[in-house]
Amino acid sequence: MPTPDTAISAAEADTLFSDLNHVPALLLAVSGGPDSTALMVLAARWARALKHGPELIAVTVDHDLRKESKSEAAEVARLAKQLGIAHRTLRWTGKKPSTGLPQAARVARYRLLAEAARKAGASHILTAHTLDDQAETVVIRLTRGSGMTGLAAMQRVSVLPMSGGLFLVRPLLDIAKARLIATLAAEKIPFADDPSNRDPRFTRARLRGLMPQLACEGLDAGRLSLLARRLKRADLAIEAAVDRAKSELMVGLGEGPATFAFDAAGFARLPAEIALRLIGRAVGQAGCEGPVELGKLEALKEVLDSAQIAGSRFRRSLAGAIVTLSKGKIVVERAPARRHSGTQAGIKALTKRRPGRAKPAKTR
Repeated sequence: MPTPDTAISAAEADTLFSDLNHVPALLLAVSGGPDSTALMVLAARWARALKHGPELIAVTVDHDLRKESKSEAAEVARLAKQLGIAHRTLRWTGKKPSTGLPQAARVARYRLLAEAARKAGASHILTAHTLDDQAETVVIRLTRGSGMTGLAAMQRVSVLPMSGGLFLVRPLLDIAKARLIATLAAEKIPFADDPSNRDPRFTRARLRGLMPQLACEGLDAGRLSLLARRLKRADLAIEAAVDRAKSELMVGLGEGPATFAFDAAGFARLPAEIALRLIGRAVGQAGCEGPVELGKLEALKEVLDSAQIAGSRFRRSLAGAIVTLSKGKIVVERAPARRHSGTQAGIKALTKRRPGRAKPAKTR
């Protein structure tokens, strides 16, 4: 069993990347910190050992938030050249937000990585998320009241949203950060230190400071990661049950392409979690406002359940969808476009003729 200070061997690196042997090209997200630097070193070691390994392209996103970022990107380029890997630096340009900076930077980073992957012909983007990152994500989502799906946290392979089908791969998700640092130390490879990782203004940094205390109580990164895996296993089982419920209760689609109709009596008999996910799926697909917030979905279902018990009609809107209970059916459909009454009233007020003013000319 590897200890926290055990460097990653060549054989272990082969295991970490083995399912990517036949991918033509891989894009590596490398910031220059210890995790991503180790990712690049390990991936290069693995690819060199293959007769026909994937082409590796390292990309550094310079968020232009610190004066050191430019030199750090240059160091990554230097190391990539030594390893025989192509490298590109991309900059996040434009005005930076005064609030929500970490999330905005994350969105910009993945957008730039996706653009680079498409240009390079790479279908997979590799990031250096570690066991420690997974544990921190679980704790962050606990503080935000996430449900089972959220607490399952990050997966090794997922589809990058809004990327046209690019895969996001996290080969190091079960590896402790300390082992990556030990790997770099063994090879005498330097890495950058980003002080924002310890900045108490940011949620992740504050919670990171609590992790040693949680570990003393037995809730270390390994335990939190194990919790995420178990919740993912349960989440997949529940999703399969939702698939069955949908096929059994669907009573036909409405006229619109995003309209769902379910048997109300059968819906009422479903276990609460399965019913909640079924109605959530329908709202998410019929609506136009993206993922449905769990708390709002729970509130809608509570009122819907009360209406079913009372035998009364029900009609509510959520996330751009309308949910209706009538004549033994629950119908979920796209909400009609909102009328901008306030804007129209303002236009009328501006164009209304006032005493002493010329009548506006007609436009064609």
